[in-house]
Amino acid sequence: MTNLKTTYLGLNLRNPIIASSSGLTNTVDDIKEFAKNGIGAVVLKSIFEEDIRHELKEDMISMNMHTDLYPENTEFYENYTHDDTLTNYLRLIRESKKNVDIPIIASINCVTANKWPYYVKTLQEAGVDALELNIFILPSNFDKTSQQNEKMYFDIIREVKKYAKIPITLKISYYSSGLGAFIQKLSKTGIEGLVLFNRFYSPDIDIKNFEILPTHVISSPQELAISLRWIGIMYNRVDCDLAASTGIHNGKAVIKQILAGANVVQIASTFYKNGKGIVKDMLADLSKWMETNNFKKISDFRGILSQEKIKNPAVYERMQFMKYFSGNTTLV
Repeated sequence: MTNLKTTYLGLNLRNPIIASSSGLTNTVDDIKEFAKNGIGAVVLKSIFEEDIRHELKEDMISMNMHTDLYPENTEFYENYTHDDTLTNYLRLIRESKKNVDIPIIASINCVTANKWPYYVKTLQEAGVDALELNIFILPSNFDKTSQQNEKMYFDIIREVKKYAKIPITLKISYYSSGLGAFIQKLSKTGIEGLVLFNRFYSPDIDIKNFEILPTHVISSPQELAISLRWIGIMYNRVDCDLAASTGIHNGKAVIKQILAGANVVQIASTFYKNGKGIVKDMLADLSKWMETNNFKKISDFRGILSQEKIKNPAVYERMQFMKYFSGNTTLV
């Protein structure tokens, strides 16, 4: 019999498949259904820093209209006015923990280190098992250098860790000129995990109505290659766990990511396409493949096809254009 149990962020998981943050992880009923179908863990739908800060701004405008307030009252509002935004999220955490016995990971989509890290305390007091920081910084501001953009990640980690007693994982993008070194530096900050990678909606243009539209909201299986490459490159070169995300639509893709070095995989799009029950199919494919290849547990094969373990590590880095289009099959 195969053993699919694994660990992620120091948490014990019954298998390496995690439901990633999405609209499908936003209710207790959804989370119960995921658990029933065998999911290893769930990342709750993200709460956005912008929502928290917007509410704070509105409350402070209202407060400033009252000139008879003491400074202590203003400080109280600065520290506690986010509660209304968090109420439903905290309820979701508490109710989920009551109803399922799998790890529940909260998610904050953030772009700055201002004010909101204080509320990590509130999340962990509600019983969440870990926190995923989805840092969503597209380097499109021409007034900021790459160093300034990357500094924001470290600022956020520093502020969050002032209050966090639970494991912290970062979900990042691949927009970095020195991605390998950047991932390695992040892993040395004391965080417990990194998710490679978050996914931006792609813009499209409606030429009839002259509008910009989001497109490719759901990932395709072809998008597996980006995270697969970087999981394989970074395996055994970081000081934290690695989660693979995007393009993982079936059991074969799960196996590939673990072979490359992922501790776990995070999945959303295929649940939208095929329903939550596909978890069972993925787990069955994983178990069958392990039995066929005489692997008894996940750690037996994790990373055996990473860059450091294969005979020709250059395949992870070279684009191979010449090999497939020049007709010269001797090129590597």
